[in-house]
Amino acid sequence: QVQLQESGPGLVKPSQSLSLTCTVSGASIPTGWYYWAWIRQPPGKGPEWMGVISSSGSTYYSPALKIRTSIARDTSKNQFTLQLISVTPEDTAVYYCAASKRLFLGATEEHLYDYWGQGMQVTVSS
Repeated sequence: QVQLQESGPGLVKPSQSLSLTCTVSGASIPTGWYYWAWIRQPPGKGPEWMGVISSSGSTYYSPALKIRTSIARDTSKNQFTLQLISVTPEDTAVYYCAASKRLFLGATEEHLYDYWGQGMQVTVSS
């Protein structure tokens, strides 16, 4: 059974960077042949696809967030990370990590992903 768990600070100040980690168990990030994605949902809004990293380390980003977003993997810890720079209160959201067997650029539909983390609330506020 594959499990994903988000972790990181729940409160970030405006203009700072947001860094989240997704710890994966039950599958190996570099050899598990999954795509590892970050998706967020702001309060009162629909989900937003942020980006994805493949098992081989290739990354794909939302055009709207590309200049502020970086996704990386730490194979020694079997984790993948999200960094979002220059945050504003509009970046307040529940952040999810997810895994899929196929590459779905821009997709947020729950059924397209095989596994999801439980989600983590991140608030951007001074």
